[in-house]
Amino acid sequence: MSTVLAFDFGLKRVGVAVGNMLIKQAQPLMIIHAATNTEKFLAIARLIDEWQPRTIVVGLPLHPDGTEHEMSTRCRRFANQITGRFGVVTVLVDERYTSAVFSASHGEHVDSQAAALILQQFFDTHELH
Repeated sequence: MSTVLAFDFGLKRVGVAVGNMLIKQAQPLMIIHAATNTEKFLAIARLIDEWQPRTIVVGLPLHPDGTEHEMSTRCRRFANQITGRFGVVTVLVDERYTSAVFSASHGEHVDSQAAALILQQFFDTHELH
């Protein structure tokens, strides 16, 4: 089965979701709490080793009008680092409004739920073979 991992990148936390290309349903997996990039990528390495994803999806934050901002650049860099370090195809998905779907009362759990929403958006808008 072809697994897909998705990341909702943040400076303090990274939300993670998982799904597969057969049933095309995303589910929240976990939240990576890492003080340094080294720790962040060690956690990602463990996830990639465990899940063996065929594709990785990274949310790309944009302004409401579609223009990029500082976090867009950071997310592109993050996606490029994943591809470079792990050799897994990485796809950027517009994540405008994903975190806004969840209320602030969810606290940090919103990160993994946002990653699941990003992944579901990928499944819904990409023809996978």
